[in-house]
Amino acid sequence: MEPWQHTTVLLNEAVEALLTKPDSTYVDATFGRGGHARLILSRLDPGGRLVAFDKDPEAVAVANAIEDTRFSIRHEGFRALRELQAGSVAGVLMDLGVSSPQIDNPVRGFSFRGNGPLDMRMDPTRGQSVSEWLATAPVEQMAEVIRDYGEERFAVQIAKAIDARRQERGALATTAELAELVARTVKTREPGQDPATRTFQALRIFINAELEELQEALEASLDILQPGGRLVVISFHSLEDRIAKQFIVRHSREVVDRRAPFAEPKPMKLEALARVRPSAEEIARNPRSRSAIMRVAQRTHA
Repeated sequence: MEPWQHTTVLLNEAVEALLTKPDSTYVDATFGRGGHARLILSRLDPGGRLVAFDKDPEAVAVANAIEDTRFSIRHEGFRALRELQAGSVAGVLMDLGVSSPQIDNPVRGFSFRGNGPLDMRMDPTRGQSVSEWLATAPVEQMAEVIRDYGEERFAVQIAKAIDARRQERGALATTAELAELVARTVKTREPGQDPATRTFQALRIFINAELEELQEALEASLDILQPGGRLVVISFHSLEDRIAKQFIVRHSREVVDRRAPFAEPKPMKLEALARVRPSAEEIARNPRSRSAIMRVAQRTHA
């Protein structure tokens, strides 16, 4: 059993919004530690099926311990949704962000609260770590990443400080080194927030291509959802929620081709159903849930 435990956010709300046909196939696009998946399985009929995805080998190991013939796990990011058959699933759940075991385990390098290698990869078996990227990235690119993905107004100063540090003493290797550098560089800080919060968020999102993958997965969900199938997206920061919201809005209206004004408009593909926030009771039990927003949409028959 892992020493780092994860409390699933909006557990019952998400599963109730997702499950409309218990004898059908569903997708848990981000398995994590399986909180949503286990509740879905408990409510599926014998003929139902759950397909899960996760990049993290530790999450996949947890999933492999589930002994249920209706369940399967794929060690892939959720952009691989596009590989599923068109119109084959009755619901797709995307619980975005980082799980508590990833944040709390210093070895994974996601958090400035414990010192560990500056990694931050969801799948540490593939791709560059944050430390490796920061060792060679141009100052302009570092500043752009920290500004765009972290909404950090001191992005240029932080990028220049990283560059000065690597020229003097070599690349940053640990989370503590990066957190201390940012703390020295950011002169004002938001109440109750560590000055490194936005920089760590930005580097994690960038190194895992999280926003690009989310956009690809949302587009794929349109193809694989059956008419009446549900899309449920739980996000934890404004960049993710903005993408989910704009995607649902864009596909929730008829499209008129201005080049052919008399042609029939293309029908909408989604119907927006709900926007849900955690209750005060849930936030009190699990403070990490306070920023969560769940959006629910339904595939139309178009």
